[in-house]
Amino acid sequence: MNLRDVLAKYKSGDLSLNDAEKHIRISNFSILSDIANIDHTRQERTGIPEVVLAEGKYDDDLVSIVNHCLSLNKRVVVTRLDVPRYSKSGLSEIKAQVHEWDERSRVLVLGNTDVEKTGGVIGVISAGTADIAVATEAAIIAKEMGCEVITAYDVGVAGIHRLFPYLNKMMEAGISAIVVAAGREGTLPSIVAGLVDVPVVGVPVSTGYGAGGKGEAALYSMLQSCSVLSVVNIDAGFVAGAFAAQVANNCAKAKGACADNNI
Repeated sequence: MNLRDVLAKYKSGDLSLNDAEKHIRISNFSILSDIANIDHTRQERTGIPEVVLAEGKYDDDLVSIVNHCLSLNKRVVVTRLDVPRYSKSGLSEIKAQVHEWDERSRVLVLGNTDVEKTGGVIGVISAGTADIAVATEAAIIAKEMGCEVITAYDVGVAGIHRLFPYLNKMMEAGISAIVVAAGREGTLPSIVAGLVDVPVVGVPVSTGYGAGGKGEAALYSMLQSCSVLSVVNIDAGFVAGAFAAQVANNCAKAKGACADNNI
């Protein structure tokens, strides 16, 4: 039983207080052989789904974990899944369950259920075309958390005039946060943060070469920003998307509560 089922049975009298407590304690995770402890109540607890990182896992273990997650939650996100491995691992054989496979961002979404919309809205921006993969990872994660996502790709500082029409569109749509993915010198998040009144999450991308390459210059630039912004790790599209979606979803909840109470 998931947490909602336990609470419903307790409310109806089908479970005693002690039994309900026991179910909650033991149902927080499930053990998969000796390779994984699956946290299948994470989304109910935090609003962020448990996402399976493909890197570092044997193919058989990865498929076992994904199948187990599907049996519990009916929907699973797999990140950092390289294109050749998608076919080789056996995940592509779960064809009836494939909801979305994005080769560029290496994100696979499996499941036959729809994501409930929260009313949260965010923007996702990439400085260059080479930054789109990380930006798309952020966008997919935010969508999986129920948000509407407005994107603007390749609008970096080399031609900053490209940014403004998209930024106007995002603000008119009532976004609550913006994710900005940028490699090279990583300037764009600071510029965006100086123009808008919503939280900005900077994602350094491992593009660029020579001194400060592999995203290091972008990371340092964002950390030293004169504008106020949050910064995640290099190429951490998942973290940025989840953080921005949390902000947007909480804003949507607050707006709904105000409307319900005529505030």
